[in-house]
Amino acid sequence: MVGQGRGPDRPGVDDPGRGRRIGIDVGSVRIGIASSDPDGVLATPVETVPRSKIKGPDAPDVVRVAEIVAEYEAVEIVIGLPRTLRGERGSAVDAAERFGRSLYRRLGDVPIRMADERLTTVSASRALRDSGVRAKNQRSVIDQAAAVAILQGWLDERRAVSDRAANNSGSTEVDE
Repeated sequence: MVGQGRGPDRPGVDDPGRGRRIGIDVGSVRIGIASSDPDGVLATPVETVPRSKIKGPDAPDVVRVAEIVAEYEAVEIVIGLPRTLRGERGSAVDAAERFGRSLYRRLGDVPIRMADERLTTVSASRALRDSGVRAKNQRSVIDQAAAVAILQGWLDERRAVSDRAANNSGSTEVDE
């Protein structure tokens, strides 16, 4: 579940296995959504959802994200935990955790993880600028790009954890 005041989650023993993951970048104005392929290899942008002034599990933004989770048959949700560079909490962390708790109350059965997302919006913005997307047009995709960065980081770490576990199990499998 989504904790209050705890640190970021890490992929591990409670991994739900094969299936799509949904990455979420909770901003003050918009929510970026990304999804993975069923094998958890690649994150891709999905949608940008406007933030609602209404809060709680029946808020329009929570309802829309829950619809996306159901549509993609997600096995796990990864929400960016926007701590400061020093790892400290701020109002953005509180907002992300509140959104996660509301989403959990709406869905109940899909694990929600909070992943460290320091610098994802900055790196997403820089990547868009470097690819020639004008600043005026970035707002519509920056949140999706940040969600992709959050989810891809989670997928890469998940794969590294899985690879370490396979190497430590004494397996001597050879690819054919």
